[in-house]
Amino acid sequence: MLLRLSVVTEKDEHGYYAYCPALEGCQTQGDTPEEIEHNIREAISLYLSTLSEPEKQELLDREIQATVLEVQVA
Repeated sequence: MLLRLSVVTEKDEHGYYAYCPALEGCQTQGDTPEEIEHNIREAISLYLSTLSEPEKQELLDREIQATVLEVQVA
């Protein structure tokens, strides 16, 4: 089964950090963009493998949207 899930990736002085907002606590880190992509795919797969079918469906039915906003700063 192929699923589409949103993933947020951040870079800081320690490397990369990624998490899946739809799956609370599903997160990972890595040193390169390639490593973080591999790691978050593995984390998502492992996370979903621990859930029952109804639990999976409930999580995957949630709609999460990301938006970029411009905010005036004084």
